[in-house]
Amino acid sequence: MTEKELITTTIDRYTELQQIKKANGGHENQMLDYFIRVTIVKLTSLGVNVEDITLE
Repeated sequence: MTEKELITTTIDRYTELQQIKKANGGHENQMLDYFIRVTIVKLTSLGVNVEDITLE
């Protein structure tokens, strides 16, 4: 897997996790929050600015 493919796959995962969180309707889910934080760290380490792709 190239770095570009890794970035694309990780962005896809991040957006999916955000959609799940939004669909959760404000219910607390510590595991989901953890996965989101870890994915943010991965994207940041790959040079991706997550602020540009964060769901409001």
